[in-house]
Amino acid sequence: MTTGRLEAFSDGVFAVAITLLVLDIRPPADVRDGTELWRRLGDLWPHYAAYVVSFLVIGIVWVNHHAVLELIREVDRQFAFLNLLLLMSVALIPFATAVLADYLSSGGGPAHTAAAAYSAVISLMGVAFGGLWIYASRGGRLLVEGFPHDELPRITRRFVVGTPIYLTTIGVAFLSAGVCLGMHALLATYYALSRRGGGMARPAGLPR
Repeated sequence: MTTGRLEAFSDGVFAVAITLLVLDIRPPADVRDGTELWRRLGDLWPHYAAYVVSFLVIGIVWVNHHAVLELIREVDRQFAFLNLLLLMSVALIPFATAVLADYLSSGGGPAHTAAAAYSAVISLMGVAFGGLWIYASRGGRLLVEGFPHDELPRITRRFVVGTPIYLTTIGVAFLSAGVCLGMHALLATYYALSRRGGGMARPAGLPR
C-alpha cells in the first residue's frame, strides 16, 4: 500500500469525525422571544466547550499524522492495522464528546463517568498514535532515506509525551469532570502553540 492511499483514507475519517462534532450542537426549539433564545443558547455551554476541545484534539492529531506520513517511505501491513486502530479511536471521539457534553453540567456520578469515558477514548487515541510512530521508527524500519537519526529521540518524545497525561485524566475525571476537560484543553493548546510541537517540523537535513 502506498502512503498516499493510506493518507487519503485517513484524511476522510478525520474529516468526517471533525464534522460530526458540530452535529451534536442542536439549536433550541420552541423559543418565544430573543431573551429566551439567548438564555437557552447560553445553556448549551457544555456542548460548546466539549466541541472546541475535541476539535482541537482531532485537528492536532491530523496534523501530526500528516507529519508521520511525511517521514516514512512505505506502508506495510502492520502499520496499516495500527493506523486503523488510530482511526477507530478518532471515529469514537464525536460519540464520547456528545456523552460528555450531555452530562458535564449535571455534576456528580454521571458527569464523572462521562468525563472518564471521554478520557479513555482520547487515551486510546494517544496509545495508538504513539504505537504507530514507534513501530515505524524503531530501527528505522519505515523511515525515509536520509532521516537524521539524532532527531529521533526528540520527535519520539513529542509524539508520545501526551499519552501518560491522557491516562492521568481518567483518574482526574472521577474528581472533577470540568478539571478533566480543562486538562485536555491545556494539552491541546500546548501542542497547537508549540513551535516544535509533535515533531511537526521536518527535521533539518532531511531531503524533500
